[in-house]
Amino acid sequence: MVSALWSTAVAVPPVSAGAAAAYRTVFITLRRLVVGRRVTVHAGSGPITMRVSEVESSLDVRRLPVGQLDDVRVSATDIDWQTTHFDHATAVLHNVHVRPGTPPTVMAAPVHLTLDVPTEALDDLLPRVVPRFAGTIGDDGVARVRFARRPGLGHVEVDAELDGSALLLTARSVTVGHRRWLLPARTPAYRVKLPELPHGLQLTDVRFEPGLLRLSGIVAQWRTEFTRRHLEHLLEF
Repeated sequence: MVSALWSTAVAVPPVSAGAAAAYRTVFITLRRLVVGRRVTVHAGSGPITMRVSEVESSLDVRRLPVGQLDDVRVSATDIDWQTTHFDHATAVLHNVHVRPGTPPTVMAAPVHLTLDVPTEALDDLLPRVVPRFAGTIGDDGVARVRFARRPGLGHVEVDAELDGSALLLTARSVTVGHRRWLLPARTPAYRVKLPELPHGLQLTDVRFEPGLLRLSGIVAQWRTEFTRRHLEHLLEF
C-alpha cells in the first residue's frame, strides 16, 4: 500500500494540493508501519537491525506541495550491527525534501546523529581502536581503562575529547589494588587516530554518561535514491 502511495506522490505534479496530500499520507502511513517494528538497513559495513521508536516531523502544509518535509527526527533502540549491540540512536535530518525524477531522490542537509554505546559494547569496540586495552564506564559516568589480559592489576580513570580526526584520552587518576592516586592536571593526553568514517560523517562530541559513551556526529549532506523497490525492501520486517 505505502509503496503505491509513494509512486503516486512522486508522480503528482509539484506545487499542488494533490502533491501535499500524497506526501503527507506517505509519511503518516510509513510512520505507522515502522514505529515499534524491527527494520534492517543495509550499510556498506553490513546490515544494521534496529527497532524504530520514533519518526516525527512538523509537516508544514505550506511546503509539502513542493516535497519539503522540513526536519525529520528518527529514533531507534535495540540496535545490532555485526556482533555489537547498541541501546539507542537518533538522527535529526534537517531540510528534508524530495526531488522528483527517475528515480526520485530524498535529500537532507545537514544530518545530526547521536549513538549511545553501552559499556558492554565499549569493551568489545575499544580493542579495535586501542589494542591490548579494555574499558568500562561506571554508573558514576567515569570511564576506566585497564589491561585486557590483566584486568585485576588496576585501572586508569580517563577523560575524552575530540581534536580533529583524533580522540584525546587524558588520564585523571591511577588505581592499583585499593590505592588511588590523582594525576596532575597537565598530564599529557594519549592521542588515538580515528578511522575514516563513511558518508562524510564527522564526530562532533564524545561524552561519558552513566553506563554509556554518547557519540555525536554530523553529515553535511545526505541523499539517496528512493524508489518503490527501496521502500518495499525497507518494509520487509
